[in-house]
Amino acid sequence: MAIILRLDRVMADRKMSLNELSEKVGISNVNLSKLKTGKVSAIRFSTLNAICTVLHCQPGDILEFTEDA
Repeated sequence: MAIILRLDRVMADRKMSLNELSEKVGISNVNLSKLKTGKVSAIRFSTLNAICTVLHCQPGDILEFTEDA
């Protein structure tokens, strides 16, 4: 897939744990863990909005596009 999730990097920069972000965003640890590891095929805009609000970042900080080989 050409879209890479960089949630783990943004969380590390903000020194925020998975549990803390999960509580603040209002989604389960399991779903947030799947986002963090990139094991999802879609993300709701409402979830992306909540994550960006809590982490004080832009969607482009979390999502990265790379060309397929």
